[in-house]
Amino acid sequence: MKKILLFVTLSAALVSCKKEQESEAVATNQEKVVHTDATAQSAEMPEATEATETTETPEAAEAEETEKIEVKENTSKTPTVSYAKFGASVSDKNVLSKEQMLQKYAKLKKGDTIQVKFRSKIGSVCKKKGCWMKMDLASGKESFIRFKDYGFFVPLNADGSTAIVSGKAFIDVVSVDELKHYEKDAGKSQAEIDKITEPKITYAFTADGVLIEE
Repeated sequence: MKKILLFVTLSAALVSCKKEQESEAVATNQEKVVHTDATAQSAEMPEATEATETTETPEAAEAEETEKIEVKENTSKTPTVSYAKFGASVSDKNVLSKEQMLQKYAKLKKGDTIQVKFRSKIGSVCKKKGCWMKMDLASGKESFIRFKDYGFFVPLNADGSTAIVSGKAFIDVVSVDELKHYEKDAGKSQAEIDKITEPKITYAFTADGVLIEE
């Protein structure tokens, strides 16, 4: 009788233990399923985010393309300038500004000459035959331009035009008589001419070629 009771007790214990193991296995499987689903969702999230960030509306793409076309059109337009040519052939490339030309003059001393080209406004022209002209420099200064060997002249009405001169720049001292002569040629009054009493250091220029914008 004792052996039967012992057998029954052991059998009940085994059955109970087996049920606990099955319960633990089910719970473990459920956790695995939950973990797998969460991982799958996490893997899908970056793709959704990336799609959102890279999405571009048709309107934005069209606006960007229009802007590119406009920039291309603006940069492709280069203005063309026509010139009246006098004397030797002159290129309009590598030309100094009036400010740069004044800096060149400031470094010269009596007897120095430099071959150069510069661009500026014509301040005044000889009103008799166009055999000289004055061109503006920076800071109220001007350059006195004569033409090589009197080989050519410029129009009498060239005042105010933009010009490029090519030739030799140098420092010159102009006598009182020369200054009065030039002022007379420029059409100045006798009273203004009589005010000239001293020679003048000038920024001189002998041009071998001139371009005047038309």
